Amino acid sequence: MNKNYGIIAAFDTVPSLYHACEQVRDAGYSQWDAITSFPIHGLDYAMGVRRSKVPRFSLAGGITGFCTGMSFIAWLGWVEYPLVVGGKPMFSPMFAFPVSYELTILFTAFATIGGMFFLNKLPMHYHPVMKAPQFVRASDDRFYIVIEANDPKFNATATRDLLAKAGGKDIVELEE
Repeated sequence: MNKNYGIIAAFDTVPSLYHACEQVRDAGYSQWDAITSFPIHGLDYAMGVRRSKVPRFSLAGGITGFCTGMSFIAWLGWVEYPLVVGGKPMFSPMFAFPVSYELTILFTAFATIGGMFFLNKLPMHYHPVMKAPQFVRASDDRFYIVIEANDPKFNATATRDLLAKAGGKDIVELEE
């Protein structure tokens, strides 16, 4: 027995996809996506997508890297290798800055990539949308909207009617 994943509808032009996304957003759907072969300016706004949370991961990584660098140099000067040379202090942020700067960049890069993978649920080796026979055209000349069956507002008939009213073509139900 195959479980229903959702409904996919095709659109021929960018404006038709854009306006259909606005209609789906205004209808109150939350578990859906638009599939395009290239970025479309303003589509995230038309879909009602909020700002990404990846920068929070980046900031946390950067702060962690900076604090790690400063702490490492402080520990090195005060505990591990306390050596006074020419009356210089055991720890000075000025001397710890190059290490802290490099660790800030390194940890930010790792946190950004890790956060992106985590929030996008990657690696995802399979997605039910790839089963749709017409999906091959998504990388060439067509645009798609997929509304998932686990959306609270999902009703197969009403969703199909909404997509048809929005100008969708080749509307097909997807199986898991």
